Amino acid sequence: MTQTALPAAAAGTWQLGSLTVNRLGFGAMRLVPFAGGTGADRERALTVLRRALELGVNHIDTAAFYFTPEFSSNEMINTALSPYADDLVLTTKVGPGRDPSGEFLPFARPDQLRGQVEENLRQLARDHIDVVNLRIGTGLGRGSGSIAEHFGALAELREAGLIRELGISNVGLEHLTEALAIAPVVCVQNQYGLTAVREDDELLRLCGEHGVAFVPWFAVASGQTDETAVEERVATVAKRHDATSAQVRLAWTLAQGDHVLAIPGTGNPDHLAQNVAAAQLRLTADDLAELDGA
Repeated sequence: MTQTALPAAAAGTWQLGSLTVNRLGFGAMRLVPFAGGTGADRERALTVLRRALELGVNHIDTAAFYFTPEFSSNEMINTALSPYADDLVLTTKVGPGRDPSGEFLPFARPDQLRGQVEENLRQLARDHIDVVNLRIGTGLGRGSGSIAEHFGALAELREAGLIRELGISNVGLEHLTEALAIAPVVCVQNQYGLTAVREDDELLRLCGEHGVAFVPWFAVASGQTDETAVEERVATVAKRHDATSAQVRLAWTLAQGDHVLAIPGTGNPDHLAQNVAAAQLRLTADDLAELDGA
C-alpha cells in the first residue's frame, strides 16, 4: 500500500454531531496492561499517543476505568497530548466503574453519572468531554433493560455544557430507539468484527439510516467464531494486497458503511503505524465476498 503523509485521513471523515473525525481512530484500552495491552513501558505508551496524532488520528477512545496502580489511559492522554489540538476528539464512557483495587463496582445509578463525567474531566484536564458513551454492563455481555433514566441524566449534563455529544455502548436495537427519543445520539459502540457473531448487522444498518456512527471495538480479534477458516481467507486477501491480517480486518470493518469507524488500540508504535495504514486499504467486492465466505 502506498503511504501518505496522514494515513488516518485516507478512509475519509464522519460527523459525530458537531465534531468531525477521521474514520480511523485509536482506542486507548490496550495502553493499560490490565486490558491485555503491551503498555508495561509508560514512555512507549506516551510515544504511541503522540505518534497517533502525527499519523492523522484525531479521535481517541478512552475511559476512567482503564487503569492499574501504575497506569491510567486518561492520565497518559493528558500527559502526552495536552494542550490538545483543536481538532482532537476525546470519547469516553461511563456506567461501569472500578474501585482503587481494580474491582468493578456495581453499575452506576443515574445520579452517579455526573461524578463519573467529572472524574474524566479532571483526569483529562478539560472543561467538557467531546463524546460520552453510556456503556451498559461491565463485561462483554450485551446490556439489557431500559436506559432512559441513565441516558436522560447524561442528556442533562449535555445541556449543562459538561458534554458535547452523546453515544451508547454495548446495546441493542431497542436501546438506540429509546435513546434517540431522549436526545441526539452520535455513535453506537459495540463489539463487532469479521469473526464476531453478527448479531449487530441490523443495528449497524439502523445506525446508518439515522446518521449515527457505528464504532466497533475488538474489530481485529473478536474471537467469537471459528478463526481457522476465516483466517485462511484473511491471509489470502492480505497476500493479494501486500497487507497484514489486522489491516485486512480493519479495512473490512471500514467497508461496512461510511458511518462505520474503527478504533484499533495498541501499545506498540510499529503496530500503530500498521493499523493506521489500514485506512488506505481498499478491498474489492470480490475481496469482501471472499472474507464473508460467500
